[in-house]
Amino acid sequence: MKTRLFTGIGVILTVFGASFALQGAGLLRWPAESFMVGNRHWIEYGIAIAMIGIGFLLAARRIRQG
Repeated sequence: MKTRLFTGIGVILTVFGASFALQGAGLLRWPAESFMVGNRHWIEYGIAIAMIGIGFLLAARRIRQG
């Protein structure tokens, strides 16, 4: 149960973080009126969020193994 929860949270955070970073870089322009598009701060925020998500995925893997 804990593994599924950590995996779900990890996937969601990783996907959202990547999309935030891509919007900040101006590579993902959806939605067009988003305040994040082209704002460089969102690259950093997105990378940080994605790294937290990857941490959750690694924790889920470690729980599964051990």
